[in-house]
Amino acid sequence: MIATIATSALMGIDALPVALEIDFSRQGLPAFVMVGLAEGAVREAKERAFSALKSSGYKLPPARITVNLAPADVRKEGSAYDLPLAVGLMAAAGIIPTDALHGWHLAGELSLTGGLKPVHGALSMAALARAKNAKGLILPQANAAEASVVEGLPVYGAASLAQVVGHLLGHEELSPCVCDLQALWREHERFLVDFSEVKGQEHAKRAIEIAAAGNHNLLFLGPPGSGKTMLARRIPTVLPPLSFGEAVEVTKVYSVSGSLPPDTPLMVTRPFRSPHHTISDAGLIGGGHYPRPGEVSLAHCGVLFLDELPEFKKHVLEVLRQPLEDGQVTISRAAISLCYPASLMLVAAMNPCPCGYLGDERHACSCSDMAVQRYRSRLSGPLLDRIDLHVEVPAVDYKELRAVGQGSDSASMRERILAARKVQAERYAGLPLLTNSQLSGRLLERFCHLGEAEHTFLEQAVRRLGLSARAFTRILRIGRTIADLAGVERLEVAHLAEAINYRSMDRQAR
Repeated sequence: MIATIATSALMGIDALPVALEIDFSRQGLPAFVMVGLAEGAVREAKERAFSALKSSGYKLPPARITVNLAPADVRKEGSAYDLPLAVGLMAAAGIIPTDALHGWHLAGELSLTGGLKPVHGALSMAALARAKNAKGLILPQANAAEASVVEGLPVYGAASLAQVVGHLLGHEELSPCVCDLQALWREHERFLVDFSEVKGQEHAKRAIEIAAAGNHNLLFLGPPGSGKTMLARRIPTVLPPLSFGEAVEVTKVYSVSGSLPPDTPLMVTRPFRSPHHTISDAGLIGGGHYPRPGEVSLAHCGVLFLDELPEFKKHVLEVLRQPLEDGQVTISRAAISLCYPASLMLVAAMNPCPCGYLGDERHACSCSDMAVQRYRSRLSGPLLDRIDLHVEVPAVDYKELRAVGQGSDSASMRERILAARKVQAERYAGLPLLTNSQLSGRLLERFCHLGEAEHTFLEQAVRRLGLSARAFTRILRIGRTIADLAGVERLEVAHLAEAINYRSMDRQAR
């Protein structure tokens, strides 16, 4: 008898339909053959499935078994095929009627005792099952809450193989899992830090406000202990809240990579990723024998913070160019090519010199001019051009540290940022962009129109500072954001002057 059961394979952050076909024949010598580009963990599913069946009290007669994972030209990996394989074997052997499997999608890893263990990509599998008008999706209990985020699809969480079989036969009915999204948003969208805790550094806070309002990349330049990391870690507190679509996309990335936090069915806060400077290019961009998302994709819709930027390997930093421009990263291998989302806000921090005290009035710098030049040459011009704002963060004076006044706090900054984002949403309605950081080409000329006085001012600045064409574009984008924060439609000289002030690395290069 041949039984077919529906499951799925992960391809990037999405799931592809897979039909698990099992031919159970009593003719010929007993054997087990699996075909359909199955990787190691999938081939090992045979041992887990047979042991789970035995432990659950189900006995299969000796037979010649052929398992096909269709489509056969798509690579299958992971342990999610254990449950559909075990249930399919029972259906092919006549223990479960094949009609009972119609319309169901199954996925899950089996223990040797018949228990169900969680798998990766449950949200993507649920989205596929809904698109295929499935009767329901049966998963391990640990994945049920995540999959239930997809509305319009009954999701059932099971603890064991016996529960799944009982539900399919009608002997034991499982209850569909329901996710309260509103409660989830209220519970998790809370921050333990605030910009009011940062003493002084109002200039840096202003730069952060501009960067967050237009989704611009940001570089902090200052001595050790000036608060660069402290400022960066508070940026998520002022970013606009995730939309439901963004939250689902972020959750998919974390789910397929196995990085979804426990008891977090949906990522409702913008991610903040801070990899160590020893990270490899595959760890940052993604990759491996079978590609997995890297830090740039895990920071999708959030912040990627690179502390001690010049300490990163140069070739690792250079691979950031394409994701920063395109908002996605493509990983190509001989057998497969995958695309992961990487629309992020890059925030980096560095010292002005190897010792960190160049320009600091309270500490003497021990670095030679050649050492400073070598240190800064680790950052290529094209990479710096892709970072919109270069912000100097000086050491905080003691008077500012003891000041009682809070200065700018996250709530007030976020209110102004949301107002500027609303202006951009209305301006770019119907266009393929959301924020000022995406302006380019004709759209840049259309929405950043300059008068004669502004053209004259900008021409002089470009000549004196030797700005590149990309830096010129960045200045216009930043000026557009500054004007939006001021509630002004037309760009003025004051907006452009402030924008140029945030290109400190260009000024120092002259």
